[in-house]
Amino acid sequence: MYQFSSKLKIGAIALMVIGLIGIIISFASAPSTEAEAAEILAHQEAAHGAHGEAHATKTIAHDETHEHADKDAHHVDTTHEKHADHHAEEGHDSGHLAHVFHQLQNRPWAAFYVALFFFTFVTVVVFAFLNIQRVAQAGWSIVLFRVMEGISGFLPYVSVIFLAFIVITAFHGNHLFVWMAEGTVDPSSPNFDPIIANKSGWLNVPRWLICSIIYLVGWNVFVYLNRKNSVLQDNASDLKHYYKNYKLGVAFLAFFIFTESMSVWDWIMGLDPHWFSTLFGWYVFATGVVSALTVIAMVTVYLKSKGYLEIVNNSHLHDLAKFMFGFSIFWTYLWFAQFMLIWYADMPEETTYFVQRFDEYKFLFLGMIPLNFILPILMLVNSDFKRIPQIVLGAGTIILIGHYIDVFVMIMPATVGDQWGFGWGEIGSVLFFLGLFIYAVFTTISKAPLIAKGNPFLHESEHFHY
Repeated sequence: MYQFSSKLKIGAIALMVIGLIGIIISFASAPSTEAEAAEILAHQEAAHGAHGEAHATKTIAHDETHEHADKDAHHVDTTHEKHADHHAEEGHDSGHLAHVFHQLQNRPWAAFYVALFFFTFVTVVVFAFLNIQRVAQAGWSIVLFRVMEGISGFLPYVSVIFLAFIVITAFHGNHLFVWMAEGTVDPSSPNFDPIIANKSGWLNVPRWLICSIIYLVGWNVFVYLNRKNSVLQDNASDLKHYYKNYKLGVAFLAFFIFTESMSVWDWIMGLDPHWFSTLFGWYVFATGVVSALTVIAMVTVYLKSKGYLEIVNNSHLHDLAKFMFGFSIFWTYLWFAQFMLIWYADMPEETTYFVQRFDEYKFLFLGMIPLNFILPILMLVNSDFKRIPQIVLGAGTIILIGHYIDVFVMIMPATVGDQWGFGWGEIGSVLFFLGLFIYAVFTTISKAPLIAKGNPFLHESEHFHY
């Protein structure tokens, strides 16, 4: 039996406390009026002012030459233009300020949502991978089942937070989903949006709320029943509970096939209601599965380093790393396929998604390629490297950072526009959910033997060598 060490438990609680402080600061520092938003904009402009002045100094001599030559010719025209544009500029500035105000108000919620979705989705995909192994009757991975069950034990904890977030969102506690705004489907409203109105059969709050609850409750029911039967099988004299879990695994995978894509449409693609991609469900799944496999490998390496999981050998680690390697390529294929097809077709209703990310998130958007593809491939391409825990941990850390950024780039452009950054809210949210993850996972692992000794394929897994 694994003993949850007091040091790790205190560390997890400390992460939660520090993270919670960061989250509170981010909400407290969000503007409550447009005047406060204007002050924040002024500070941002001041921060960029030095760069602008340096650039202006370089061109001033050239500009002055043309300015003196044209000054008299354009004096009268310029005077009239200033008067004509004055009122239009005032209206534009007011509208822009209101827009930025809403973006800045959204930022703490969006930062929290990025971490919430990332940790929730990775946990669900870990459970899906467990059931794939069970239904496929794979022999190599049985010694890792309790690790995967432990990680799946995080789902009830994070689901409570997710359900609260969903309810708050549905009742307009935040404004992340623009299609939820008043009047978007009312032709008589100034906020009427014909595209959203045409999608109102899907994009409506009652359906969104009910389906979101079904996703989370359904996943948790399967997690609970799987864990119950798995523990009961340890001391059973027959395979009754094993076969129950087998059937539950089949049912869960059928449920997951639909709810995975539907939840992604609702929770991520719904942030950009004018845009859609038929590949998007698979793309987000690729992000989830490579992150899930990485988390399994990292928890396994940690437990091995503490003297547990003695029967887990470097061949098991090799196979986990092989999956990390393979699904990194799979993610890259989907990333490129989705981008290339939209770029080549050059349809405005599709390209708008990537135009915004190139204009405002180019460094992060393109930075995902080395983090999620080039570096993991180089570190894990050699078969021997896949057996070295330190290399697997290093590659895993890079992968998790890269795919957190992937989720960040999915959510932030639609919710905060160019008002993004990595501040108290973003860092605090990650720390909070990381601490909660550590606490929940290792609490679950400590409540049952680390080896599923009732599984009929355990002997094959114990003697697995690649």
